[in-house]
Amino acid sequence: MKKLEVGILGATGMVGQRFVSLLEHHPWFEVAWLAASEKSAGKTYAEACNWRLRDPMPKSARELQVHECKAGEHAGKIPQLVFSSLDSKVAGEVEKEFARAGHVVVSNSSNHRMDADVPLLIPEVNPEHLALVRGQRKERGWKGMIVTNPNCTTVGLAMSLAPLEKAFGLEKVLMTSMQAVSGAGYPGVPTLDIMGNVIPYIGGEEEKVERETQKLLGKFADGRVTPGDFAVSAHCNRVLVEDGHTESISVSLRSKAKLEDLIEVWRTFRSVPQERELPSAPKHPIVVREERDRPQPKFDLNVEHGMATVIGRARPCPVLQFKYTALSHNTIRGAAGAALLNAELMKSEGYLD
Repeated sequence: MKKLEVGILGATGMVGQRFVSLLEHHPWFEVAWLAASEKSAGKTYAEACNWRLRDPMPKSARELQVHECKAGEHAGKIPQLVFSSLDSKVAGEVEKEFARAGHVVVSNSSNHRMDADVPLLIPEVNPEHLALVRGQRKERGWKGMIVTNPNCTTVGLAMSLAPLEKAFGLEKVLMTSMQAVSGAGYPGVPTLDIMGNVIPYIGGEEEKVERETQKLLGKFADGRVTPGDFAVSAHCNRVLVEDGHTESISVSLRSKAKLEDLIEVWRTFRSVPQERELPSAPKHPIVVREERDRPQPKFDLNVEHGMATVIGRARPCPVLQFKYTALSHNTIRGAAGAALLNAELMKSEGYLD
């Protein structure tokens, strides 16, 4: 099968680098076009990018020229499918410009996640929400489209909740996060702020998690999404961990369930990406650990190549009904890997033909 050429907006940033790395040997897609800020434009990727990942920069990307993030630049040479890892300060208008010009923008940025006609997508959780793009293109008069993935903190929470909502219904959710420093980008949090410390505030994070979780688990009907009617309360903290967001979660369910019922629905959870064997889909989207001190980022972060949510410490809760710990890889499943799986779902649905 001939690979589909793709572009990356914000290619020199940390999430952009993760896109380049994940796409190096992808069976469906190949990187053909890169874009970043004006100061990077005109340079090769190797010249423009301060590579921060452990794996070396792919040879196929080193000599690619970096362009400005302009849809009209070199018209016809920009691939139809464009991944966006742009900073939210600039992503909003740039992504709309590319969608108007006919590009399919699969975005990791936060700007359009809560737009009523833009899918906020986790393929295992709400693949039917992808149909929002039909109304989006019609109402906005776009040739292209924008599809988003959630905030990195939302992903693990929503993945763990989705089987519970389907099987038992959700009433109340309380989540406290311990978020890795990589979630703040590079150079990120100053050393003297985070060393020996926990920072109990991440601007806008709690609001994003609460709203996004309700949209992700909402019902799609008649061309719109009705948010989930359960309450979500989030406490978000930055901790001195390089990668991996750990979350302590308590839930109250609408119907009666035993602890073993929760574990069973988590372990048997499968959805469209697994049925279609999409290239980036984890075989087991949720992995349950039975040890009393797991999951831990040090040991469980890269389960299923960083695309699974790892759950442990499931037990009764004296305030709500049940409580557990969830771990997800914030720069893979919570960022570039999430967008990549979204694009794979779109291709399997015919949106990239």
